[in-house]
Amino acid sequence: MKKYIINITFSLLGLFFLGCQGDFIDLNPPAQFTDAVYFKNSNDFKAYATGLYGQLQGWSFGNMDNSSDLSANSNSNGYDLGHGTIAVGGTSWSYSGIRSSNILLSKAKDYNGEGDIEQYVGEAYFFRAYAHFGLLKTFGGVPIVTTVLDVNSPELYAKRNSRYEVVAQVLEDLDEAISRLPAEQNIASTDKGRISKWAAKAFKAQVLLYEATWEKYVGRGTDGDGVKEGAGTEGYDASNVNNYLAKAVSEAKDVMDNGGFEIWNKNGDSSMNKASSWYLFNLEDEGSNPGGFTKATNKEFILYTVYDYTYKQARMNISWTAWQLYPSRKFVDMAVCKDGLPPAKSPLFQGYKEVDSEFKDRDLRLINYLYGNGEPAESMALSFGSLGSSGYGNNKYAVYGYGDRRIDNTESANWPIIRLAEVYLTYAEALYELNGRITDDQLNESINKLRARAEVANLTNSLVTQNGLDMLEEIRRERAVELYREGKRFDDLKRWGILEEALNASRLGRVVGSATYATPFIDEEGNPTDSYDHQSYIWGEEAVETPEGLLNCVVVSSSVNHSVSKKHYLYPIPVTQITLNENLLQNPGY
Repeated sequence: MKKYIINITFSLLGLFFLGCQGDFIDLNPPAQFTDAVYFKNSNDFKAYATGLYGQLQGWSFGNMDNSSDLSANSNSNGYDLGHGTIAVGGTSWSYSGIRSSNILLSKAKDYNGEGDIEQYVGEAYFFRAYAHFGLLKTFGGVPIVTTVLDVNSPELYAKRNSRYEVVAQVLEDLDEAISRLPAEQNIASTDKGRISKWAAKAFKAQVLLYEATWEKYVGRGTDGDGVKEGAGTEGYDASNVNNYLAKAVSEAKDVMDNGGFEIWNKNGDSSMNKASSWYLFNLEDEGSNPGGFTKATNKEFILYTVYDYTYKQARMNISWTAWQLYPSRKFVDMAVCKDGLPPAKSPLFQGYKEVDSEFKDRDLRLINYLYGNGEPAESMALSFGSLGSSGYGNNKYAVYGYGDRRIDNTESANWPIIRLAEVYLTYAEALYELNGRITDDQLNESINKLRARAEVANLTNSLVTQNGLDMLEEIRRERAVELYREGKRFDDLKRWGILEEALNASRLGRVVGSATYATPFIDEEGNPTDSYDHQSYIWGEEAVETPEGLLNCVVVSSSVNHSVSKKHYLYPIPVTQITLNENLLQNPGY
């Protein structure tokens, strides 16, 4: 019996999650129901569909790009991929979400009860696509399962479908979902957080861009032949790259124009200290920010997991841990200056000779993500002497009023899976990948709305050409900065085909200067000093090209410990699954 696919017992999966509304968080979930007494009316389908939402990504430090090229922290999450130490073992391989979706879909075929169930059927199609796509990103091609299996089902011993077949199935399911799901505007306030057709379209755009760029930059090298290794290339069509890019543009544009979403920018409120990009991610009730804004004001999140202080707290020490998720030298240098130029090109960049020099006249996202509503020079996170510290702080996800208004484990901000900012970035990237160009008007309706919140100059074609920049790299820069620690970075490095290049370099921290370029620091008491504790950094220093030329930086994770290769674009099929089904061939290189 294939234990990860088969689960003969039918249960409601615990309908306790997801929502600040009592109707969406079933506080008294039914225990277990048999098919004979369940699925008799639309409320049964709604309750069961609510259980599917437990598949959505939620608060987890594994979702925050730890050990990526933009992260210089010692948190163990992501270590195996970030360092190229993935071993053949028990990587998670779960079909439970697919099975649950298939149960609802199978019952819907025979339904003749009272009430409309189209929305819940649409949700089941969405979650089946969501689960298959998650498996695709992890393993490449996997067996496609669209029926409810039992112990005698031949699918239990089937070969892997290719990634191209899996993507086709995901897109087919998303189209079925979109045709049935309601618009966000038509979802009742008590049901906010349920999937809308705009969320399905935004997710579809994400899938389309992911696969188009994977096929363009990674190609078929990770597929194997499907005979001796891997899932093979059945269903590959070279024309899909441009077809998928065009569809990604179309789906993203539909969400942008008709979804009713907007960027959450409260910088005009003086009490918010221009920190919208910080408060957005710890938004709860009116006490979660000095402007008194609640979750009801957030029209930027499109697909998200709902949390609530009363019903569903995150139950993680989010704030305390967030302060220890140090950014890397690479991330700090990525953020542009107020004139819209990268620091290496901008006359506004002020170097590293004072503790706050490099933060002057910079992108507000850099300040907000690292220091919240505070000032870099005032932060104790700049102190050296803590093993693993990059010399920079991180405040993204830490709450306002920690220790007073909120303590660890009680934070309850919603977790964003896709927000409007990402849709803008998808639109711009897909356009450029498709056409090799993007107009200023198209930039204005997408990326430049993000730059407006960051209070930096617009990205324009003239800015790029006059300063010797590359538009695609600037679009990718925007994505890296805007979506910092939102669980997108590893996927982006893979689909751009630069995983090895990005991850095999050392993770560096603050510039430490030299006899000719002294850099002051802050000691443990918060006082300026001209030195730092060299012994705290077992990997010492490394010279790296910075916006001010070749300078030494502290090394948090040395390149000698990084050995990422092409095989790491996919995880190995778990040994347990190959033992259960000998037709599952291992991915190349493992």
